Amino acid sequence: MKTVVKILLMMVAYLAIFIAGASSGIIHPMCYAYIGAVLPLLCAFVYLYTSTLIRGFGVATALNGFILVLFLLGGETDPSFIIGIVALTAISEIVRLCLRYDTLKGVRWSFVPFAFSFFAYTIHWWTDTEGSLAAAVEEMPAGYDELMKQVIDNIPVLIIVLVLTIPISIIAMRMAEHAMKKKQGNSLTLN
Repeated sequence: MKTVVKILLMMVAYLAIFIAGASSGIIHPMCYAYIGAVLPLLCAFVYLYTSTLIRGFGVATALNGFILVLFLLGGETDPSFIIGIVALTAISEIVRLCLRYDTLKGVRWSFVPFAFSFFAYTIHWWTDTEGSLAAAVEEMPAGYDELMKQVIDNIPVLIIVLVLTIPISIIAMRMAEHAMKKKQGNSLTLN
């Protein structure tokens, strides 16, 4: 029962990270579009700790599944998000299976596709640009849609941000490992 409570706490922490990322659009549309590259710095701790609790299949499924269910219930999904989050979750689970569930190597490399999960949420800007701009006109201050359009049209920056997510996710996982080793007296509970 104690483990289940800890997993639920990790799911809530992951939800908080997701909501913080989504809320960053209030600052500027660029924040919303690109914050997915820096969110792995927070998500790595949640993912690694959850991996010590779930020693087999299910870390990516539990975390992203929780987000998907809540966002479905809240009407915050579209087909691109559903397809993206399911695909990234499946890839993460497959990588962890192939590299073995009980190894740190499996956790490290399965985190890389998982780190792109927030981009599944923001991808609607590029898959449904007209709908996204229309929603911005309704929900955001005047002129936000123009700022948004500039971000959407800047594909080279999007590509750079997506590529940068890979090394950031690797660095984030190493930071999480280091912090967890210190907290647990130099020993992770994974091989």
